[in-house]
Amino acid sequence: MALLQDLLGAIRESRIEIVDLTAPLSASTPVLRLPEPFANTIPFQLEEISRYDEPGPFWYWNNIHTGEHTGTHVDAPKHWASGQDGLDVAQLPLRALVAPAVVLDVSGKVAGNPDFVLEIEHVRKWEQANGPLPAGGWLLYRTGWDERSSDEAAFLNADETGPHSPGVSAECARWLAEETELAGLGVETVGTDAGAAHSFTPAFPVHNYFLGAGKCGLTQLQNLAQLPATGAMIVVSPLPIVGGSGSPARVYALVEK
Repeated sequence: MALLQDLLGAIRESRIEIVDLTAPLSASTPVLRLPEPFANTIPFQLEEISRYDEPGPFWYWNNIHTGEHTGTHVDAPKHWASGQDGLDVAQLPLRALVAPAVVLDVSGKVAGNPDFVLEIEHVRKWEQANGPLPAGGWLLYRTGWDERSSDEAAFLNADETGPHSPGVSAECARWLAEETELAGLGVETVGTDAGAAHSFTPAFPVHNYFLGAGKCGLTQLQNLAQLPATGAMIVVSPLPIVGGSGSPARVYALVEK
């Protein structure tokens, strides 16, 4: 109890700040757009059941229409063919969802190159300055892309050649997934892979390697600029959808001031 009281006291006294990393979820939330012949998810929608009226005079409530992979959301291993025998979102261990987090910031590089991809050398350079990646923790990949989130066209950033958004190279994705003790990778973009990742070998390597290794992805994060490079704790709260491949999630970080 003493440890929990210390934590609560630190939050009340603002010695620990709670930083919301979640994008608001609404009908205007950007969603991934796949080309034909692939099927797409539906946008988020509220369907009113009653609002202090004849169908329900004292209460307001809605049905929710959305896909599992809408807005800020978790990719469970079962989401990808390489992890099809892995955990669904309801089975994810809580210790992977409440864990240390580090921030690798490449927003300066992305500002001049929306197709920038993270390489092993970038991570090694970060480790030289900040120490090792956290065992059982999350690597949060800051690109500055959350600044585009209120404009779907700018956020998806697609032209006749396809989408252009930053990501991780195939070699780096494999190394992070298979040779580190990370629990997952979090990004600010619509998906964990680069916009051009359909052309990588293998295609969509973050999905392929991370989910195949039993690890998780986390997308459409915001406010990573408010986190330190090291020392934060992330809390990821997806819906425990039985059999689900993922879920929208409320995500926040605890940061010691």
